[in-house]
Amino acid sequence: MTRSPGKDAGVLDPSLAFPAKHIPRPQVRDLPAPPSKQWRYIGPGIVAAGVGMASGEFILFPYIASQAGLTFVWAALLGLLTQYFLNMEIERYTLATGETAITGFSRLWKHWGLVFAILAYFANIWPAWATSSATLVTYLFGGDVAVISAVILVLVGLILTLAPIVYNALERAQMLKVAALLLLIAVAAVFALGASAWRDAPTIVTEPGFPAELGFAVLLGALAFAGAGGGQNLVQSNWIRDKGFGMGRYIPKIVSPLTRETEARGQAGFIFRPTEQNLAHWRGWWRFANKEQLLTFVVISFLSITFMSLLAYATVFGEPGLSNDISFLRIEGERLMDMVGAWFGYFFWVVGAVSMFTAALGIVDYTSRLAADVLKTSYFPKASESRVYAGLVWGLVVIGLIVILAGLTQPLTLAIISACTGGTMMFIYSGLLIATNRRMLPKPIRITGVRLGALIWSLLLFGVLAALTFQQQIGNLIG
Repeated sequence: MTRSPGKDAGVLDPSLAFPAKHIPRPQVRDLPAPPSKQWRYIGPGIVAAGVGMASGEFILFPYIASQAGLTFVWAALLGLLTQYFLNMEIERYTLATGETAITGFSRLWKHWGLVFAILAYFANIWPAWATSSATLVTYLFGGDVAVISAVILVLVGLILTLAPIVYNALERAQMLKVAALLLLIAVAAVFALGASAWRDAPTIVTEPGFPAELGFAVLLGALAFAGAGGGQNLVQSNWIRDKGFGMGRYIPKIVSPLTRETEARGQAGFIFRPTEQNLAHWRGWWRFANKEQLLTFVVISFLSITFMSLLAYATVFGEPGLSNDISFLRIEGERLMDMVGAWFGYFFWVVGAVSMFTAALGIVDYTSRLAADVLKTSYFPKASESRVYAGLVWGLVVIGLIVILAGLTQPLTLAIISACTGGTMMFIYSGLLIATNRRMLPKPIRITGVRLGALIWSLLLFGVLAALTFQQQIGNLIG
């Protein structure tokens, strides 16, 4: 017999607010206290910045700067702030429940998770980051892009299936990558950016523009991948859960089925009663999560996009005959050799290759992590999530190898395809986040005010851009 929630049911049993047709209701449990040593919990924002610090920071925004100058850099801040609010609403649900945001969507309709898993796979079966890394490796040592890309994909698969705790390995790799890129930026700011580049830098703010001649596909891709983008934003849920944020402390981590004993988890998570103590704990977690995301993901991503765009502007903007592909990075590296010294051009390519490799690592992780969570929660509740994850990792590696063997190795084209799919995903889940966080969570912690307005803005922004991109691409096909 189904219980009918009364006026105070949400306080007495907050699990009643969660639809249970497809997934069991969460268990009621107290929210753990926020960490006293907060630095130990810093990481998910750096992982997000590190994984995203590739297509947007190293390819799309610098490519736009190489073609149109600094006129579009302002959009990076717009994209990052929009994604900040998106990420925090994704984190809100997971902090409160230990479930991923996609599990929340699947409570509304069982197959929402499958839709996002398929879209994430479509966005990432194109191994743009592996081919980008391989292309930069050829600038350093020569070789065949397809062969090097294949080796990179296999190496990614081995790392993700042999690491005892997958999140820990991913976090260390992204922290190393962020440190290397920040070092590159610091050296470039002193030695490579000339007076003219610094003089023109304020035009980012004073002369904003929208270079429509580059096409909505490129511009949507840049906005969507300013920082993270698409399915990567959704996997903030999984990463903070594995780090132990909020109710995620009660959920087992994904581990290697080859080197560690896997621990079973149920389909549902947990929810807390809005008591005075639980709400005090919530305020502590919420303040920390917002600060961690802002000072890592937003700040690091914006600095890297701005400086990498300035570097492209200072080296290759206005270059006659510059092709509209990733080869502008080769010319950029050669210009840096002339301006600073041969060592710096090689350093630029090394950091780029490492950056793209760690991005490939993170992208294969989050795509497989997202799909494993969906399959475990909605379709195969008795399966081992760690084993499903490992199988999906190698499935994505094999698909990437097939794409490479088919001859699709142009990184810029692949990155644009991926980013446009991601932008469409962001349009859809902006609306779903409003539904889940207003309907299911206890009233004192629901989304309201400015944050609700930010999600409505995200819904409109990515909806309009996705529609314009689709219309333009259909026009190109007909024309």
